[in-house]
Amino acid sequence: MEHKRKCISCGEIKNREEMIKITKDYIDGNIIIQPNSKRFGRSVYLCYNKNCINIAFKKNKINKILKTNKNIDKELLLGITQPTK
Repeated sequence: MEHKRKCISCGEIKNREEMIKITKDYIDGNIIIQPNSKRFGRSVYLCYNKNCINIAFKKNKINKILKTNKNIDKELLLGITQPTK
């Protein structure tokens, strides 16, 4: 079974493995990029597309959806590459 998720920037629906996952941990509120499946909390998904990452930061979508004011490193997200199959 494929798990589909929606990009918060472009709205495109893709397989979960084809996207960057950013999670706000429910225990301590830390922001985790690409967490393992054992982490729970509020999550957002972004395409590996640099344009989607830029839009998410420009419109402050990540912090709004995660309900946080913590800084998220944009350069770190831009440097993440999609894993090869």
